[in-house]
Amino acid sequence: MAAPREPYASDPDGSRGRLFDEPPSKTRSAFRRDCDRVIHSTAFRRLKHKTQVFVYHEGDHYRTRLTHTLEVAQIARALARQLGLDEDLTEALALAHDLGHPPFGHAGERALDACLDAFGGFDHNAQTLRVVTLLERRYPDFDGLNLTWETLEGIVKHNGPLTDRAGDAVGRYQRRGIPVGIADFNRTCDLELWSFASLEAQVAAIADDIAYDAHDIDDGLRAGLFAVDDLKAMPLTAAMITEIARRHPRLDDVRRGAELVRELISYLIMAVVSEAAGRLADARPGSVDEVRRHRRALVAFPPEAAEAEALIKAFLKQRMYRHPRVMRVMDEAETIVRDLFARYRDDPAALPAEWLPEGGDSRALDAETARRIGNFIAGMTDRFAITEHRRLFDSTPELR
Repeated sequence: MAAPREPYASDPDGSRGRLFDEPPSKTRSAFRRDCDRVIHSTAFRRLKHKTQVFVYHEGDHYRTRLTHTLEVAQIARALARQLGLDEDLTEALALAHDLGHPPFGHAGERALDACLDAFGGFDHNAQTLRVVTLLERRYPDFDGLNLTWETLEGIVKHNGPLTDRAGDAVGRYQRRGIPVGIADFNRTCDLELWSFASLEAQVAAIADDIAYDAHDIDDGLRAGLFAVDDLKAMPLTAAMITEIARRHPRLDDVRRGAELVRELISYLIMAVVSEAAGRLADARPGSVDEVRRHRRALVAFPPEAAEAEALIKAFLKQRMYRHPRVMRVMDEAETIVRDLFARYRDDPAALPAEWLPEGGDSRALDAETARRIGNFIAGMTDRFAITEHRRLFDSTPELR
């Protein structure tokens, strides 16, 4: 296999390996193999009918988790190519990053988190790890996909370290501690939770931000939640809209919006490449392990782009995610998830046989039973959750 272009890139020939030994592929690198396993997984196919912002039946032209994931992968590969990183590992991480999301997007995650509060809550990164190490059952010798250490590390740590050197939780994990699924797995396979992840993982994480910003603008425009000219409220997009008008003075609003999205993606990609190049030049890491041990992330937005990106997120939060139309549907979606959890909790026999707790129809809601219920619901698509709710309840929200 060809070595990565840059010394700080992850090298598939130098991978720390897999939890279960397997002979290497004769035709694919270790990271390409990971990428292919994600693509062929059941969880990946289910993303087709999982909500990004709009529930799947609200329109064929809105993003789903699957189309969002493919767009993240495209942006991530573009960044990886510019920075001389391993594109296969980058793509694997981009394609895997949302495998643990439940139905109905963040509304479903909020509902499951509340239902599982007494048992450590619900964290979609921990659920993704659970999917690829346990819940996928496609191979004769192991559960999960048996991905490389580098891919598992990136799934868990793409947003940065989870602990300090002493093992104490940091950041958003300080209140509850490290999610159970990650903590349990880490005792078997040390993912070095105190360190940063590879540059490939950092690229996948920031590509997710870029895709969210640009494509949620596109979907918000398409849904009529706001207009192109409303985006003049932010300096960056205002300047882009003015320049588009100068170049194309007679452009209709649909094409103006599409051109704005393209301009925004290009700007953010080049901003990240420039900032990462500067940080790498200062840090001069000679290996991926030096990247992990560095005091800060090496892939990031420069200050001016970070400020512009934060304004875009604030705009979308107010004008899209909290729009009364979206909030009404998401409130009803949360009700579906909470109802399903309560029904399975009170009547485990309502679960499919393979999801029943060990020992059959136990009425005691212990941690294992609660987590089994959570795993089952998290794996549902939007439409299956709605169908299951209709099976178990007399009335089901329409989510429209």
